[in-house]
Amino acid sequence: VPKDPRTHDQVRVRSALGRYSALWNKLTDVQRRLWNARAGEVRSRPRLGKNGHLTGQQLFVKINCILASVGKPMVTTPPGRPQFPANPVGALSITNSNGAIGLQLSVSMTPAADIIVRGAAPCSQGVSFVRDFTILGLLPAASGGASEITEMYVKRYGIPREGSRVFIRTNQEIDGWEDAFKQTTAVVPCR
Repeated sequence: VPKDPRTHDQVRVRSALGRYSALWNKLTDVQRRLWNARAGEVRSRPRLGKNGHLTGQQLFVKINCILASVGKPMVTTPPGRPQFPANPVGALSITNSNGAIGLQLSVSMTPAADIIVRGAAPCSQGVSFVRDFTILGLLPAASGGASEITEMYVKRYGIPREGSRVFIRTNQEIDGWEDAFKQTTAVVPCR
């Protein structure tokens, strides 16, 4: 039996999935046809080396769940698939100033799209891969070529201990569509 701690994040995501799945039935036939047509252009992420086209309902739920996760209103007609510019977010850097931990992401230019920041719980510095990421929020405005993400990370996972590894993923979001994520990692330095 899979572990199901029913965390706040799990309950929130499951609620959104259920809400948008039910709203699919309230769309008009024309709206559903538009979603089905757009879904024919979208393939699922590969699992065990296989993928396929999404259904209109899957695309409707996917787009609206992404919009909800960044605080945007739902859409009833499918938005066009955007061309994403290069993601300007770079490396994670972590500072430790007498026990005050700071996490910053380098940002090479002003983003042309919203940037979703996801984080994983701090882990042993010998870990090279993690699977479980949670949305921390949208990337705060950069100052001096860096965006401060300490508060959003600590709010979710607490202060990472010295010597632990932190993984961060970022990706751009436009109208509920997401581009591929960029991952960065760093170890919390000792004082």
